[in-house]
Amino acid sequence: MARHTNATSLTKGELRATVSIAAIYMTRLLGLFMIYPIFAHFAKGLPGATPRTVGLALGAYGLTQGILQIPFGLLSDRLGRRTMVVIGLALFCVGSVVAAMSSTIWGILLGRALQGAGAIGSVLLASVADVTRTETRTRAMAIVGVSIGFSFMVAVVVGPVIAVFAGMSGIFWLTAVLALVGLAMSAVVIPTRETHDVGVGIAGTRIRELITNPRLLELDFGIFTMHASLTALFLDVPAIIARSLGLAGGHEWMLYLPVLVASSVLMVPFIIMAEKHGKMDSIRLLSIAALGVSELAMVVLGGSAIAVVVSLTVFFTAFTVLEALLPSALTKVAPPSAKGTASGLFSSAQFIGIFFGGTIGGLALQMGGSTALLVFVLALTVLWAATQVRLGRSAAEEQRG
Repeated sequence: MARHTNATSLTKGELRATVSIAAIYMTRLLGLFMIYPIFAHFAKGLPGATPRTVGLALGAYGLTQGILQIPFGLLSDRLGRRTMVVIGLALFCVGSVVAAMSSTIWGILLGRALQGAGAIGSVLLASVADVTRTETRTRAMAIVGVSIGFSFMVAVVVGPVIAVFAGMSGIFWLTAVLALVGLAMSAVVIPTRETHDVGVGIAGTRIRELITNPRLLELDFGIFTMHASLTALFLDVPAIIARSLGLAGGHEWMLYLPVLVASSVLMVPFIIMAEKHGKMDSIRLLSIAALGVSELAMVVLGGSAIAVVVSLTVFFTAFTVLEALLPSALTKVAPPSAKGTASGLFSSAQFIGIFFGGTIGGLALQMGGSTALLVFVLALTVLWAATQVRLGRSAAEEQRG
């Protein structure tokens, strides 16, 4: 009997190429995320360090990354994916070295900005599209999404451990090494083809159309808010953990490990309900509400050890659910002929959110302390929830009409 292959299943070649590109993604993201949980603690002793400048240095990566996502994507259509990935990883490596060798907050800020100048996120996503068929592309993108979530979980636990032995500069040196590993992998993994399916590349002429699409705007604002909140929270979460649980100076991993393991388990049923049972919008709204509840709990009960553990578990569960659902929703909402451009704008919004969260969060922390920062994060989440509810009502009215 002939064996039929599911048209939506990845072939061995597609799976191998997708996993390889996801691995390059991980070499960059591990270095990026490892600095998050320890940066505020280790940077505060540097010359020129204030809550405002620390937040600016943490967020500087996002500014250059967000600005250059679209140009890198456009250039990759002209010069080839591999060329732009190599340039991007080289910039990321140089920035890591600059940050590792810096002894002031301003030197680290420069290094972080150079790291962000290697804006290859949209190029890597386009590379995944190059090596997959239209029918299998969503599954391939899901693999990349899982690799991003896995990178975050590993980095947040491992970063503090490395910092105990090698300090913050040790993390930056390791980041430079990971960039070199990514460079070596890109030489054999990233395709060199320069002709792409319709909708894979970034088209400058479609940007105006996409930034006026309400559904896409909501998703862009969502990823912006998520990463602004995450970056801002990490300016104060280490201090909250030190006050409530007595863990500091790199020992925060003792909390992050069980919290992230619990979050990764708790997220699974929500992802299944969203994707397999058609509850995407409901689960997304529930997750946004969970973010808000966890942030409110940290405002009101931040001094309680139990409240901090529960709040962080709820926050990271909701965060990982949304990290998986938002890109999936983007592939369904974006016009088929402009998916590449929509993905580029989505990535830009994510990284501009990192800059916004670091900069405004640091300013709030400096002017009003921990409470002001947490209220700022909560206000962002409430605004996101309001836009999501309004969008849901508009969609329901359209269906009735």
